[in-house]
Amino acid sequence: MAKRKRLTPAQPSYLSGPASGQRAPETKAMPLGAGAAPIAQVAGEASATAALEEVAQELQSARTEGRMIELLPLEAVDERHLVRDRLEQNEDEMASLVDSLRARGQQMPIEVVALPSPAGGCSHGLISGWRRLTALRRLYKETSDPKFGTVRAMVITPDTAQDAYVSMVEENEIRVNLSHYERARIAVRAMKEGVYPTQKAALQGLFGNATRSKRSKIGTFILLVEAFDAVLWFPSAISEKLGLALAREMGRDPGFADALKKRLQGSPRDSAEAEMRILAEALTERQVPPAPPTDPDLPTRPRLRSAGPATAAGERIVTRVTAGIEMRFTPDQSRIELVGDGVSDQLAEALQDWLRTL
Repeated sequence: MAKRKRLTPAQPSYLSGPASGQRAPETKAMPLGAGAAPIAQVAGEASATAALEEVAQELQSARTEGRMIELLPLEAVDERHLVRDRLEQNEDEMASLVDSLRARGQQMPIEVVALPSPAGGCSHGLISGWRRLTALRRLYKETSDPKFGTVRAMVITPDTAQDAYVSMVEENEIRVNLSHYERARIAVRAMKEGVYPTQKAALQGLFGNATRSKRSKIGTFILLVEAFDAVLWFPSAISEKLGLALAREMGRDPGFADALKKRLQGSPRDSAEAEMRILAEALTERQVPPAPPTDPDLPTRPRLRSAGPATAAGERIVTRVTAGIEMRFTPDQSRIELVGDGVSDQLAEALQDWLRTL
């Protein structure tokens, strides 16, 4: 049987410390972390690494999705990245914006996109926020204050160029309503840039939230942009009524556009009012052409008593207005209908303009 070893009590000197003249027992320094179990140390390091990766991914996701506001130098933003839809800027509105930025700083960020090939010191292209960027540049030029030398921006990544143009248009539609001419001009420029293949696609893509009637009017103003954009100085002042009248006259007389361009180029225009007066006078001077002769084979504006469901509640009067348009009037319902091949968007717009003058 093995002999048991008797335990001896601990020496008092170990508890009270070394006596005078005696050396303490030799000990060796332990490496940092040697007291922790290896598996715990590995798990802790893995957890810290995973947390850092998660934060980095979240930051990258926020930047990609346009949820992160960054400070960019003013000179790093290229405001000509997209063809701007706003032709003019109301000076009073701009002065108010400058005063607001001076007093409260920039409250709303602009939207930019990172340029794949930065050039001229510009690393980002402006999508929306032209007024804020312009106001900040004015302030920085005026004060040289560093706090106006940067702009708060959300760096977004549009899927397509169409998305970028839509973002710009929607931002301006919400903040400062665009004129029909400015809307038409951005549609024309977007087509020239190859963003949209056709006029219909441009109108539907840029102004999909607008009513069909509004898109039709913007499409009519496209005629003015294509004909007069190089010679007009204050095009955004053209009212809806004046613009539609000009487009109708262009459709009636193909030579009207060239004659009006020459008139504009030869007339002094120091204000929007002067330019609008020239356009209005050009229309006033042109006589409305006489109505086309009535087809001899057709009776002159016959009134026909219709039979059928309409006579049950009352009488419907049917009038042949032209060879391609028939008017149906039901007096007891206060209802007028126009039907026929001659009914078109242009006719509807002309009728609306005429009704507004009553």
